[in-house]
Amino acid sequence: MNADASAADSGAEARLPEGGGTGRLVLLTTSHRVAPGLLSWPAWQTLREADRVLCADPDHPQLPYLREAGIAIEAAAPSARELIDYCVPDARTAVVLTSAEGESALTDGLARLAGSGREAMPDLELLPGSYDLPGARLLDLVQVMDQIRAECPWSSIRTHQDLAKYGIEEAYELVEAIEAGDREELREELGDVLLQVIFHARIAQDDSEEPFSIDDVAGTIVEKLLHRHPHVFGEEAAATPEDVKAHWLRTKAMEKQRESVTEGVPLGQPALALAAKLASRARTAGLDVAPPAGEGIGYELLAMAVRAERAGADPEAALRAAARAYRDAVVAAEGTAG
Repeated sequence: MNADASAADSGAEARLPEGGGTGRLVLLTTSHRVAPGLLSWPAWQTLREADRVLCADPDHPQLPYLREAGIAIEAAAPSARELIDYCVPDARTAVVLTSAEGESALTDGLARLAGSGREAMPDLELLPGSYDLPGARLLDLVQVMDQIRAECPWSSIRTHQDLAKYGIEEAYELVEAIEAGDREELREELGDVLLQVIFHARIAQDDSEEPFSIDDVAGTIVEKLLHRHPHVFGEEAAATPEDVKAHWLRTKAMEKQRESVTEGVPLGQPALALAAKLASRARTAGLDVAPPAGEGIGYELLAMAVRAERAGADPEAALRAAARAYRDAVVAAEGTAG
């Protein structure tokens, strides 16, 4: 967690080592992921009361807004020694505008001087001017994807069709990580799936006829979630998971206006998953449809998939588990044969 978020969560300003001297030195941290100009009230108050405000980065996004508000800012990167010599003798306040990560060289220098026990030190503070909200790193991902799309020879010419197979592969790798219970792998695979979403949205943004962006994608799913959760965002009540599912199905039926319960089931998905999904749709609709009679392994597998779904089992996951056990048996047999 960065210094901004830590200070914000504690509800108080974080403190560097204090030397008990006079004056005040404030490291004002800001996040580039927050719209420029959106600073906390303590930050604005400190800036207006400061005798001197400094910033080493001439391209810092806050500078135009601070100057517009009448804050005089010096483009300088002073050392710890220089700042102490400025603050202490006349009890002055200096503010150093930094990024969310702070100025490590400066803070290290201040800590060394404060720890020496031989220095008269000003009050040293880390003040969060702005901090990241949950999901803020998604803005970084959008920015990185924009640059990759513009500058990478491979990524700049990809189409939705080019990426389709990767979406399937990443989804399967995510399922594998979930079933393996590997938390580190799960985090990585979730990122890979998220990349597919961001990449497709960035490609869609370049469409000449019907462009849309990641914000449009997010807005669509937000609207859908709000609409389908009236027990959370509206006045309806749902006491059990079954109540929630029943409402969800009613809402989807009204939205889609489907002529058949099988409409919308993607036929290109894995066969066992397809069979289970069709069986689930039929069962949910109250239809008692027996698997068609026929000869051959396909009909036998279909009947088994329907039976598994009715029993509350996922035939796709069950077969994967059995396949892994079979793989282990093959590996063991190879070891014995060797």
